[in-house]
Amino acid sequence: MGVESSRSDAELLQAVREGNAAAYGQLYERHVAAARALARQLVRRSEVEDVVAEAFTKILDLVGRGGGPEAGFRTYLLTVVRRTVYGRSRIESRQVTTEEIEAYDPGVPFVDPALVGLERSLIAKAFLSLPERWRAVLWHTEVERCKPAEVAPLLGLSPNGVAALAYRAREGLRQAYLQMHLGSPPRHDCRPVLGKMSAYVRDGLTRRDAKEVDEHVKACEECNGVLLELTDVNRGLRVMVGPLVAGPIFGGYAATLAKPAVAGGAGGLVRGIGGGAGGLLRGFGRLWRAPRNQQAAMAGSMAVMVAVAAGLLLATDQNPITRPTAAVPVAGRPPAGGEQPPVPVPLRSEEPTRVRPHVKNPTKSPIKGAIKSKEPGTARLRATVDALGSLVRARPGIVGLRLRNYGEAPSEELAASVDLPAGVTLIPPARHDDRDTAGTVDGWACRPAGHGARCARAPLAAGQGTALFLRVRVAAEAPEGAGPAARIDAGTLHVKAQAENGVRATGAPARFATDGKVAVRAIGNSLLTCPEAGSGCAEARRRQHGRRDNDLWPMTVLDQDDSSGTAASSGAALSLPKGSRVVWAGLYWSASATTAGPIKVRPPGQRRYTLVKPDDVALRELPSGPVYQAYADVSELVAASPGNGTWWAADMPMEEGVSRHAGWSLVLVVTDPAEPYSQAMVLDAATVVGGPAGRVHIPLGGLRPSASPARVELVTWEGDADLKGDKVSLGSGALAPEGGDRDASNVFDESSTGAAEMTFGVDVDTIGAELGVDPGLTIVTDKDVVLFGVAALSVRARS
Repeated sequence: MGVESSRSDAELLQAVREGNAAAYGQLYERHVAAARALARQLVRRSEVEDVVAEAFTKILDLVGRGGGPEAGFRTYLLTVVRRTVYGRSRIESRQVTTEEIEAYDPGVPFVDPALVGLERSLIAKAFLSLPERWRAVLWHTEVERCKPAEVAPLLGLSPNGVAALAYRAREGLRQAYLQMHLGSPPRHDCRPVLGKMSAYVRDGLTRRDAKEVDEHVKACEECNGVLLELTDVNRGLRVMVGPLVAGPIFGGYAATLAKPAVAGGAGGLVRGIGGGAGGLLRGFGRLWRAPRNQQAAMAGSMAVMVAVAAGLLLATDQNPITRPTAAVPVAGRPPAGGEQPPVPVPLRSEEPTRVRPHVKNPTKSPIKGAIKSKEPGTARLRATVDALGSLVRARPGIVGLRLRNYGEAPSEELAASVDLPAGVTLIPPARHDDRDTAGTVDGWACRPAGHGARCARAPLAAGQGTALFLRVRVAAEAPEGAGPAARIDAGTLHVKAQAENGVRATGAPARFATDGKVAVRAIGNSLLTCPEAGSGCAEARRRQHGRRDNDLWPMTVLDQDDSSGTAASSGAALSLPKGSRVVWAGLYWSASATTAGPIKVRPPGQRRYTLVKPDDVALRELPSGPVYQAYADVSELVAASPGNGTWWAADMPMEEGVSRHAGWSLVLVVTDPAEPYSQAMVLDAATVVGGPAGRVHIPLGGLRPSASPARVELVTWEGDADLKGDKVSLGSGALAPEGGDRDASNVFDESSTGAAEMTFGVDVDTIGAELGVDPGLTIVTDKDVVLFGVAALSVRARS
């Protein structure tokens, strides 16, 4: 019986199991473009067709032995492609043998080492619990964003039938997601609301029940997050399930697959080579009918046949091949070591046209040369440009440009033009202050030009990356709109990039940002405490019993050092990673007072204090009165000190009394040889949270990880341990700090890293979390009002 194009993938797979090799050829035609699109992100150009052929051959063998997929061929194939690449790399490095690789179950989603933990996300668990047919329609329609007419042949349905199946599958995903939430014990008052959310999203509730859900989610961060996931399951699929199946380079895979020329080329691949589809299908047939003891050897020959056949298309394909980008060395103060970190997939980047590699020996087959040639190719550049944190009106900020040469030859000299949004201007570097210099590190030299900057750099070697961070100033009247744009020229190569976000009315601008093997750290302490003679003060200082609140005491100065020259002092212990060095350090201090001023600082092992004047001061109003947050760059002071040990701060402007606070925090970005390559960023928030602004969301622009582990350091002033309802989220529910009471519903509990006792009115919290593709920091407080000061993040860069 012939192979009909209208037969679904499930029917074709069944035909293959029954001995019809031609059916597998039809599956190959349908899905080889996707396999190639993914392989192009993972391996060199010369290895793509070998990987694709090996993956198809493995699946054919599995199906012939009764295994393999039942209906969802595409996701199964992508998983096998990734396992094949991972296995080949490990075999080449002699980490495992071929027998160990073959023992892997190709039907289980392969979690890239960079995405460990992604498979445990609730949306991923819910997706994997669905029937295979539902997973297939969701993958094609929601993750790959194919039209129903394109998906119809794969599922053996009409376009209307695909739309109806996708609707049922989405509803099934919502129900499964809710069951995952209900499987873990929610708060008692959350359970009834969770049970109604699926109907709420479909507008299937009565007005009274809908109002109950509305009122509950306004006050409940966890349920609000659940509702957001249910309302936009499509985004959840692309953010979580896309990388789960296709890996960290899902964005590049999706972009490559969406190119019409690529899809068209795949459809005609088998028909256009050699003797057409017949020769390839006959090869599948011979492999299928061969005795079992001959199939392994024939499978290798079959892989060569597929690779050579596809090589003809490779030699004439004029579409650029996208490869995964990699991150750049630290810009500003590069860490030791020559490795290059991974960086995110760019936004709307444009790439140069590919030049066909030259075959050195004209007597050899051009097909073999296209596939196996190790001759140097061309440089290929990819760029991203972002506003780091946010570009906020009337505040300074940072624009970051990241560039990667993922080709096979060095680029020519680089010239970058960065265009800034209206109302945003470059801050010229001060001659006496290298900290404000834009781009002089890592070979860049910049000057103001037009509405932005013009920068130049020496050629970029193959496989290397570079970064450029520009300090900018945002005018108070700057309009919201398009983000920064960049154009990079390197000889005949021209690359463009456009940021997704421009100026915002609110948010937190970046104080500092860098890439590399880096991590963030923060310590701090209070300079006020309860009266020593007060009843219950000793217990409160030890975080015992009640009255753990600066609103319940007439706060008095705390003087803990051994110096007679200070009136108020406190210390905090700093512990840095082994082998680390300081990249950047910022000192922050805050108090209930109308004016700010300098503070004294003493590094570990020293006897004398250094007077530090503020570089920047933010004045805010709390219910208890005016407060300030001051900042100073102390990178040189900290870099010249021993680092580890007790840091002391003393004698800052402050007031005593009930509901008064005064404290300090040292925030650092340091290298850490044990860390993977990461992106680090410090945001100055100085934002009042509570009262009318009970929920504040701070975008984390410039970070594009995918479910990557992150370390977050938060500095907050005027928290109250006895007032619960303070929550912090990065998009996946409330997070618990590593210190203090470790209560996710009372994060700001007057505890600080580096200080053993109660730090009245001061919080320096460390939080571990996972960031998604579009991360943001949400702070909620039900009863308290706090000044949220600083957020420092280090997150593993996407590979």
